[in-house]
Amino acid sequence: MRLILTALYKLSGIVAALCILSITGLVFAQVCLNLVDKIAAAVTGQAIGLTIPSYSDFTGFLLAASTFLGLAYTLREGGHIRVTLVTGLLRNKTRHRIDAVVLAVALAMVAYTAVYMGLLVAESHTYGDRTSGMISLPLWAVQLPVAVGLVVLTIALLDELICNLMGLPASYEGKGENLLNE
Repeated sequence: MRLILTALYKLSGIVAALCILSITGLVFAQVCLNLVDKIAAAVTGQAIGLTIPSYSDFTGFLLAASTFLGLAYTLREGGHIRVTLVTGLLRNKTRHRIDAVVLAVALAMVAYTAVYMGLLVAESHTYGDRTSGMISLPLWAVQLPVAVGLVVLTIALLDELICNLMGLPASYEGKGENLLNE
């Protein structure tokens, strides 16, 4: 089971990274088209008007997808900001219990959000909602990666909570503190 969960978190992180790479590609392509347009205007006196239709919309959609799809992987790798000023002063047993409470609250909040995001995706599909912009996409397709990311984060938080209750250390323990040293 651990291998499946780890693969799920890594896959989610890889897809998030591909979304970021896609954003970079889209912005780079648009900058190149703007450059060609400026050169054409300087040479001929007339701009061509080259543009990628709705590229800013696409980059926004990809940013939302990368953000939510990357949450579970980032949690497991210790990349989320954690304030340990108070818990760092506590004994291990007390800190472990507080971590369990925090994980349970986070799990409840994220699970609630995931359910309602899933309902929003279903509603958008049912009503045939579409995005605005030059290129109109089905809204459910844009919302789906956010819902999937929330579901994967819910699974990761449940995984962390179960491990915590079994007395195992958190997967992110000791990782985030050393990010700047790597």
